[in-house]
Amino acid sequence: MDELIRLLAAELPRAVRWSGALARQLRRHDISLGGKHSGSADTDALTLADLAVQEILVAALRDIGPAVRACRIEAEEASGDLGRFAEQSEWVLAIDPIDGTREYRDRIGRRYAVMLHARTAAAMHYSLVFLPEEGPEGTWLEVRGDRIVLGADDPTRAARAVLDSLPPVVPARARGSRRILVSGFLGREPERAGAVSAAGLDGVLGSATPGSLYPLMASGYLGGALFHTPNVYDFPVCMHIARALGGDAIWVHDGARVDFRRIWRDERANMFRLPGIVACASDSSIIPTLVDVARHWSAERYRS
Repeated sequence: MDELIRLLAAELPRAVRWSGALARQLRRHDISLGGKHSGSADTDALTLADLAVQEILVAALRDIGPAVRACRIEAEEASGDLGRFAEQSEWVLAIDPIDGTREYRDRIGRRYAVMLHARTAAAMHYSLVFLPEEGPEGTWLEVRGDRIVLGADDPTRAARAVLDSLPPVVPARARGSRRILVSGFLGREPERAGAVSAAGLDGVLGSATPGSLYPLMASGYLGGALFHTPNVYDFPVCMHIARALGGDAIWVHDGARVDFRRIWRDERANMFRLPGIVACASDSSIIPTLVDVARHWSAERYRS
């Protein structure tokens, strides 16, 4: 495990920075693609940048060496040399080439991100997020075990050197917010956010936040998230941040700690998801309130 994480941490940042630069350039052009028909505008958004960025990231992972190719790849799109990786492995490398594709495509915000993470069935081990247009030169977020760093990029230095220079997030300072992002409830998000607020927290929608979930949670602006059937490409980073800060992620219907042994394929969206509703918070004392609010809501993503 240590060798794999060392390799990923050493080699991935430069490729992720290159991918972010490509995404910035492509965004200036008409790059929208069709092909997804789940009924959710956010899920169905697809661009040439999603495919191109994933192509770069998969190639970078492939070229790191056999230890990385022995992992299984879970990628949101179908592009890249995916056949070079193991079909079965306890280790998964997951890629979301453009998190926030709809806002990226429609040029209505700068919160999109390039994301990768490494996990086993039981736990998260490494997360890397780069937000190409957050700040003058972009913003980094890295979670390695329980150490989080968050800060501005400096393209005059190597990407790894920039990450190594960032001070770690102090967990005690990043906990305490009662703002909870509510997402994935397909047309009922305002209602669900209102229920969270009525329970004494502050339920918010993504459109009402000043940026991406991941840096907002790592910085302490957001205290967590309540997700319906989150996908396995980006949500696990939220869970990783929460646990690194001393919190957790729990299935609201049975109170079990979230892991990756229960995954289902969403055929409409052509992606893998965790089942049911997940409460995730950097302060574990908030989780029982979220569980009480959501435990009787439907666990089915799509209703006939």
